[in-house]
Amino acid sequence: MTLHPRVETVANALSALGATGEIQMLPDSARTAQEAAIALGIGVGAIANSLIFDAEGEAILILASGAHRVDVQKVSTGQNLPPLKRADADFVRAATGQVIGGVAPLGHPAPLRTYVDTALGAFDQIWAAAGHPHAVFPTTFDELVVLTGGAPIEVD
Repeated sequence: MTLHPRVETVANALSALGATGEIQMLPDSARTAQEAAIALGIGVGAIANSLIFDAEGEAILILASGAHRVDVQKVSTGQNLPPLKRADADFVRAATGQVIGGVAPLGHPAPLRTYVDTALGAFDQIWAAAGHPHAVFPTTFDELVVLTGGAPIEVD
């Protein structure tokens, strides 16, 4: 099977970092945590949303449980960041090489400062996007932290 180029980039990054899960292609789009959870038959909290925020021009990646909304004030203050605002589609694509709804936690043109929602640690297995709205991969909280070099924090 030929993978979409962005999915192939993510697959190569996962392989290079020794990730244990394999990318799965879903028949339907999983642009939202809810769509992904339904497609996988799991609770929305086990979906690791890759959310890009603009911190005065720096792209910040927050991997949040699908059950949470990111408290941008809490995160920016707690992590000594400039104010965070939700990034637009062009900013996301420039920072990640991927489109909103398919942003993976890795496989970007350059490393992003990353934070991982500690609530994801409550699940034995979590799922993240793999560079395309139809592509996902399984992982664990601990592996996700290692793969991304992310700092575990509370986001809500």
